[in-house]
Amino acid sequence: MASKFLALSCIRNESTTRDLSPRPHYPSMPKYPKGVSVEKIIEGSEAKALFSVIGMTCSACAGSVEKAVKRLPGIREAAVDVLGNRAQVLYYPDFVNKETIREAIEDVGFQATLIEDEVNERAVQTCRIGIKGMTCTSCTRTVESVLQVIPSVQKAQVALATEEAEIQYDPNVVSHTQLMEAIEDTGFEAILISTGEDRSKIGLKIDGIRTDRSMRMVENSLQALPGVEAVDFDPTFQKVSLSYKPDQTGPRNFIQVIESMGYGRFKAMIDPEGGGKDSHRKEEISQYRRSLLWSLVFTIPVFLTSMVFVYIPGIKAGLDAKVVNMMSIGGLLRWILSSPVQFIIGRRFYTGSYKALCHGSANMDVLIALGTNAAYFYSAYSVLRAATSRDFESMDFFDTSSMLISFILLGKYLEVLAKGKTSEAIAKLMDLAPETALLLTLDSEGNVTGEQEIDSRLIQRNDVIKVIPGVKVASDGIVLWGQSHVNESMITGEARPVAKRKGDAVIGGTLNENGVLHVQATRVGSESALSQIVRLVESAQMAKAPVQKFADRISKYFVPMVIICSLFTWLTWFLAGKFNTYPKSWIPSSVNSFQLALQFGISAMVIACPCALGLATPTAIMVGTGVGASQGVLIKGGQALETAHKVNCIVFDKTGTLTIGKPVVVNTRLLQNMVLRDFYKLVAAAEVNSEHPLAKAIIEYAKKFREEENQVWPEVRGFVSVTGHGVKATVQNKQITVGNRSLMLECNIHIPVVAEEILEEAELMAQTGILVAVDELIVGVIAISDPIKPGAEEVVSILKSMKIESIIVTGDNWGTANSIGKEVGIKTIIAEAKPDQKAEKVKQLQSMGMIVAMVGDGINDSPALVAADVGMAIGAEKSFSRIRLNYIWALGYNLLGIPIAAGALFPSTGFRLPPWIAGAAMAASSVSVVCSSLLLKNYKRPKKLDHLEIRGIQIE
Repeated sequence: MASKFLALSCIRNESTTRDLSPRPHYPSMPKYPKGVSVEKIIEGSEAKALFSVIGMTCSACAGSVEKAVKRLPGIREAAVDVLGNRAQVLYYPDFVNKETIREAIEDVGFQATLIEDEVNERAVQTCRIGIKGMTCTSCTRTVESVLQVIPSVQKAQVALATEEAEIQYDPNVVSHTQLMEAIEDTGFEAILISTGEDRSKIGLKIDGIRTDRSMRMVENSLQALPGVEAVDFDPTFQKVSLSYKPDQTGPRNFIQVIESMGYGRFKAMIDPEGGGKDSHRKEEISQYRRSLLWSLVFTIPVFLTSMVFVYIPGIKAGLDAKVVNMMSIGGLLRWILSSPVQFIIGRRFYTGSYKALCHGSANMDVLIALGTNAAYFYSAYSVLRAATSRDFESMDFFDTSSMLISFILLGKYLEVLAKGKTSEAIAKLMDLAPETALLLTLDSEGNVTGEQEIDSRLIQRNDVIKVIPGVKVASDGIVLWGQSHVNESMITGEARPVAKRKGDAVIGGTLNENGVLHVQATRVGSESALSQIVRLVESAQMAKAPVQKFADRISKYFVPMVIICSLFTWLTWFLAGKFNTYPKSWIPSSVNSFQLALQFGISAMVIACPCALGLATPTAIMVGTGVGASQGVLIKGGQALETAHKVNCIVFDKTGTLTIGKPVVVNTRLLQNMVLRDFYKLVAAAEVNSEHPLAKAIIEYAKKFREEENQVWPEVRGFVSVTGHGVKATVQNKQITVGNRSLMLECNIHIPVVAEEILEEAELMAQTGILVAVDELIVGVIAISDPIKPGAEEVVSILKSMKIESIIVTGDNWGTANSIGKEVGIKTIIAEAKPDQKAEKVKQLQSMGMIVAMVGDGINDSPALVAADVGMAIGAEKSFSRIRLNYIWALGYNLLGIPIAAGALFPSTGFRLPPWIAGAAMAASSVSVVCSSLLLKNYKRPKKLDHLEIRGIQIE
C-alpha cells in the first residue's frame, strides 16, 4: 500500500489537445516591461514566432515552457502544443527577440529550434516505426546512425526491446516512407506504426468479398472518404487496416460504406484479433515457431546419427558403410540433412550479417554465420576429401552447425515470447476502457429517441453516450445531461470522486459511481486521455537510460573483439598442437589437433552474447514502467529510473498522496439524550438521496447500526439538497437538517457554544464537522476526516532512516496540513501553496544541493513534478537495481563463458564446451535477462515495512 502513493510522474492533463492551448494557466505575467507605457507598446509592431520544442512529454512540460517564455519582457502571449512539439509566441520586437525566446525555452531543459516560415511550416512530426530483424545493440546503433544523417531528422531513438524507432523529423523535407526505406536499406523490415498526423488506426474484417474487383472497389471507396489517410488491404485474410483523422470520420462510417456497396453481401466488423504492433508480434512469434519446428525436423536426425546411433552396433555398421572410397553413409546423410538448416532455415543469419557488414558494423548474425559456416564447410571439406581418398577418415561437425541454428532459433522464440510479456501492462491500461457503450439517438431538439449498445471502438466524435451507475465512461467528452460523481483515480491519481454535471468534462476509462450521465464524445481513439497515457508509457519505454550508453559503447567493439578472440583461440590451439606443446593424450580419440582447435574457436565465437547486454536495460525499463502504469504510476523513462536512487529529499502533496482521498466518519458527539442507532437512522434517511461524497461517508457509517443487512431507511418527504452546504428533509414527521454552519444560519437554527467548540476541535484535527438538527434544534455533530493512508507513517520513518528528508507542500489550510504532518512524522510543512509556489519550493531545495523527488496527484502538482529531479516512486529504485543485476549477469556471462569456451579449463580439468552447447548457452543468456526483468512484475513492498518500530511502538 505504501508504495502506491510514492508514485507519480508527469501525467498528461486532460486538456491536452492538438490545438495550441495556453493551458495550464499560471498566474498572469507582465505582458510588457515595467516602466513602459501601453501607448508605446501599441505603436510598436507585434510579431509572431513559431518554435519546434523537442523533449516535451506532458502538459506539465508545456506549462514549464509557457511559464519560462511569459517571464520575458515584451511577451504578449505564448501557447504550447505538447503533441505537436511546438510553441507559438506573440511578442513585441522592441523589447525581446527570437533568440532570447529560444534560449529561455532551452533554459528549462528542452531543445528549441526556430521555424522560419510561420505560415507554411508545420510542426516537427514524430513517427513510430516497427523494425523486424534486430538482434543486438549493434543493430540499433546501425539504424540510429543511418536515420540521424537524413536531412531534417532531429532525433532518432531505436529500442531493441520494443523493436521500434521513434523519429522526430520535418515532414516538409522528408516523408515517413523515405524513413522506412532508409531502415530497410540497413537490412531490416520496417512497419509503420503511427505518424504525427496519422495516430488513429483501426482494423476491420470483411466477409463476402470474392473477387479482386470487389476488393479494389471497397479499397477505393474507403480511400475517397474525407479524413482517411491510408488503406492497407490484406486479401489473404480479408482484412483492412485504416489510418484516419478522428475529427473528420470514424469506424462506423467505414462499416456503413463497406456494407452499402455489397447490396447486403458484404459484412464488416472490428477485427477481433486487433492489429498494429500486437499482430506483428504474433506474426513474429509464429515465424520463429515455424522456423524452429522445421529446423528440428532436420536437426534431430543429424543429432541421432552422430551421437546416439553410433552406440548401437547394428545401426552403426550401416552408417559406417562406405559409399565412395572413404565417404560413409552417415557422413553423406548428415550433410544432406544439415544443408537445408544451414542455407534455407538459417538464411536470415546470412542476410542479417551481410547487410550489417555493408554498413560497417558487426552484429550477432555475424557471429552465428561465421561459427556455423566454419563447422559446416569444414565438415563438407572432410566428407568430400574422404570421397576422393582411400585412406582419409572423415570427421564432420554437421551436428554442430545444425544444432547451433536450432538452439539459437529456440532462444529467439523464447525471447520474443518473453518480450511480449514485458508490454502486457500497456494492454491492461487499454483494458481500462469499457468494451461496449450505449449510443443514444437524438432528435433535432435534443430529445432521446433511441438507444443502442455498440463496441466502444466504434464511438465517433460528437456521439452521445449514456453512462449508467457502476459503468466506466467509454470516451472523453462533455456532460450534456445528468449529475453524478466519477472516480477518476485510475487516470488522474485523485482518489476522491469528482462531482459531474452539465458542461463538465469526463475522461474515458473512469468509473461513474452514481447517477446517469449523457456524455458527448469529444476525443476518441488515440486522441483520448487514456491513449495519451499509453503513448507516454511507450515513450518512456523507448527512452534510453544513461546507463544504457555503457552497453551501446561496448556493442560497438564487442563483436569485432569476439571474432578476434575466437580466431586467436583457434590459432593458439592449432599452433600448440602443430608444435606438440601439449601432450597427445589431451586430444580426444574422436578428433585430431586441428579439429580440437576448430571446436574451441567456434565455441568461443558462438557463446558470446551481445543480445544480453542490449536487453539488460530496456527490458527492465519496459517492465518497470509497465508495472508502474498498471498501478497508476507514470514513469518518464530511464533517466528518471537512474536518478531515483540518488534522491535525498521528497516533497509530498497531501490529499490523495499522504491521505486516502476518501472521507470517512471518525467521531460522533450527541448533544441530546438519544440512541446513536436512532440518530443515524434519521441522518442516513435524510442523506440517502444526496450524491455528495460526505453524504456517502455518513450512509456507509450508518450501515453499522442496522439491525438487518437489507433493512431500508425510513421514508423521506420534502428532500432538498443545498449545493455546497447540506440537505433538508422530513423523516418520520421530523424536520431533519444536516450540513455546515452556513446551512444552519440560513435556516435560522441556533448553534450552541458546545457545538461551536466541537467544530473548532474537529478542524484542529484536520476533520470536517457536520451539524445535525432535528426540528430546528442541534442534536449532534459528526466529524468526517480524510484518513492517513495505511503505511504512510511507516514510509516516512523508513525514508528518515535512509537519510531522506520529507516535506509536505500542499494547497490545503495550515491547520489540516500541520495535523497531517504531525501524524505521519513530517516536521517541515508548507501550506496554502499554489501550483507555481510548489514548483518554486522544489527549485529552492535544488539550489541547496538536494536531489528532489516530487510525489503528487499529477494535476495541480504538474509544475512541481516537472521542476523536480524525479517525479515518481522511490520504489523505482527496484527497477534500477534490476538493471544492474541484468548487467552483472550479461557481463559476467560473457567474461566467464568466452574463456571457458576457448578452453581455459581444458588443460587442468579436461573440460571442453562443445560448440552446440555454447550456442545453447548463448540463446539461454538472452532469455534469462528478459526473464530477470519479468520478475519485476512480482514486485512487493519491502519486508521491513511489515515489522517497524515507530515512537517505541512495534508495528505488525
